Amino acid sequence: MKVRILSGIIAALFAIGMLVILQTIVPVLILMPICALATFEILRTAKITNKGIQGLSMAVSLVMPLILEYDLIDKSPLPLAAWLVLFCLCLLVLMLAQYEKTKFEHVAIALYAALFIPFAISGLVLVRKMHIFYPAYFQQSHSLFFVLTALTSCWMTDTGAFFFGSKFGKHKLAPKISPKKSVEGALGGIFMNVLVNVIIFLICSRFYFVIDSVKIWMVILFSAVFSVVSMLGDLSASVIKRNYGAKDFGKIMPGHGGAMDRFDSYSFVMPLMWIVLTAAMKQA
Repeated sequence: MKVRILSGIIAALFAIGMLVILQTIVPVLILMPICALATFEILRTAKITNKGIQGLSMAVSLVMPLILEYDLIDKSPLPLAAWLVLFCLCLLVLMLAQYEKTKFEHVAIALYAALFIPFAISGLVLVRKMHIFYPAYFQQSHSLFFVLTALTSCWMTDTGAFFFGSKFGKHKLAPKISPKKSVEGALGGIFMNVLVNVIIFLICSRFYFVIDSVKIWMVILFSAVFSVVSMLGDLSASVIKRNYGAKDFGKIMPGHGGAMDRFDSYSFVMPLMWIVLTAAMKQA
């Protein structure tokens, strides 16, 4: 428990440091190896030993934050669909090269690991620039608030679920997937996340926000939604690990597992934050 708490504190300090330098290129450079490592952890957990598929998938993951930061797809001579087709073709050719030990399902897993996971982790790159995309509605402090809200939706939901579940948990939430999670813990996690995000919003609206585009009812509603999505991300990662008989994706963080173990709920919340904000702006 002490090791888990210490690792959690270190991770929290790391995240706070990321917020301080959020508008620089540094977060992008930090996310690059994290994306590649998360992809490798999934491929290793799924027992994919094809070195070509591993290398190509990790290479795509590595550059994903740069692609999003500099909008490289729109600047390239080929549209996004063409790049996706080329990537699929390369994976299939690599499958043929080692067909004895490579199954088609390995290609499908590689697509998930190399495209969705790094895009989801790199969602921070897009969310942090919402004030640039939509300057009439948001200012830089809004972008920081959005990123912080997504992060706290992961931290506070997990923390609240742990403490409320330990104290009041009686009804299992998903006993066959994650036996320690309870309905009471889940409700406690949602409550704690909403409370913390409302407090952060009130502070920001009092001292930092000039443009009044974010309302408190939005914070309450979407904090609850993000809490639920955070738990779904956690449970989905648990299912993947159970499918392959693994306890953790890796061991980079003592007591917490690998990079993917720390980004499982985040990988659902951050892209949803970007989707919600983008959809709202298109309707504005």
